[in-house]
Amino acid sequence: MHIIEMFSTEMSDDGLVTGVIRPAAVLPEGSARAVLRELADRDVRLGGYWLTEPTLWKRYDQPWEEAESPGPAELLGTIQVAYGTPSRYEITIYRATITRLAVATGWTVQRLCDEALGFGGLDLDTCPRADLKDPPKPFRMR
Repeated sequence: MHIIEMFSTEMSDDGLVTGVIRPAAVLPEGSARAVLRELADRDVRLGGYWLTEPTLWKRYDQPWEEAESPGPAELLGTIQVAYGTPSRYEITIYRATITRLAVATGWTVQRLCDEALGFGGLDLDTCPRADLKDPPKPFRMR
């Protein structure tokens, strides 16, 4: 997990473990389309384990019993994403968090990301990374 900067358990002891993906993982267009299609097919309201929003992918421990309520389903983790960056059809993954329940049942930030990325034929170790540029030189007056 050398590519993930682990932050440790939150100070409030809520049991969350957050990993910042550095440099950010970038899903190329083909993989991004495959991942989004598979996550939609695996929606918690349709018998799957995922609930996607424009900036957040959520993984639950079981499908929802009702379309608008998780019922007994518990959140295992989240992946924070940005659509359309760095280019129009790519998706950037920059942070993932797992809950206390996830930790207790053997989940890691790596495993959470690998499950989602696997739908596009990737994992966190093989996913392309954002091209980090050097910061600009400071402005100096002569």
